[in-house]
Amino acid sequence: MFNKITRADTPFTRFLQGFFSSRIATFGFILLLLLLLAAIFAPIISPQNPYDLEHLDVMDSRLEPGKTSMEGMTFLLGTDDQGRDMLSAILYGLRISVMVGVTSTVIALAIGLSLGLLAGYAGGRIEALIMRVADIQLAFPPILVALILLALTGRGVDKIIIALVTVQWAYYARTTRSTALVERKKEYIEAASLLGLSPLRIMFRHLLPNCLPPLIVIAALQVASAISLEATLSFLGLGLPVTEPSLGLLISNGFQYLLSGKYWISFFPGVALLAAVVAINLVADQLRDVLNPRLQGQ
Repeated sequence: MFNKITRADTPFTRFLQGFFSSRIATFGFILLLLLLLAAIFAPIISPQNPYDLEHLDVMDSRLEPGKTSMEGMTFLLGTDDQGRDMLSAILYGLRISVMVGVTSTVIALAIGLSLGLLAGYAGGRIEALIMRVADIQLAFPPILVALILLALTGRGVDKIIIALVTVQWAYYARTTRSTALVERKKEYIEAASLLGLSPLRIMFRHLLPNCLPPLIVIAALQVASAISLEATLSFLGLGLPVTEPSLGLLISNGFQYLLSGKYWISFFPGVALLAAVVAINLVADQLRDVLNPRLQGQ
């Protein structure tokens, strides 16, 4: 796609050429872009607002895909048990899921990156304390930690973001600390220390750029993991409330109707969730290969 770019041989153009050299990665990027645009512009492109009671009619409950309501509206993906258009509900649910996944990942990255830099640069007791806390965090399954936190704090977007941040930050801290330990012993860090630069400037101006490549890949993978974990928690009834539904909650709403043949209520949200996770993972895998060519093909 970008193989014909020859005029400006810059690191960015080389990155684009490497990334789009894979057809699978290009497909994943396009799919991810379409899903993000659908989530962002959901209020504009949705046939209806599925959470506005004025637009709902119980007579349209559990209509099959392609059926038309008495008012003349065609539901391409059918309706759920409350008469909501499934296409609209999926677009709105995708918006919430992506927002929760991206927000929790960004916050966890900021916390883990800062603590990892501090541990790798300072060493000693500070490093031991941060790493022991991270080890304790990583010793427990993420879903177990999230379940306990949500059981204590209750449901809500802010609550589930806090739970997801809690189970993610340790990955970034350990990766950053490992990279910082290697970079701390190099000459440019010693030179910066001899010049009297402050520890904060050394950490964020000199150590940080060398820690970013592996963190970018981990962050991309963790977005997919956060979306999946949020969907699992919402499916179990401990995630988001019904007033702020996500893809996991939509799947949960239709689960009880699967045996009666009303497959579309759970099936289409499940397809949307699968597409989002697959697209993010395809992009993350290619980012890993481009940022670290030695890992290509592993």
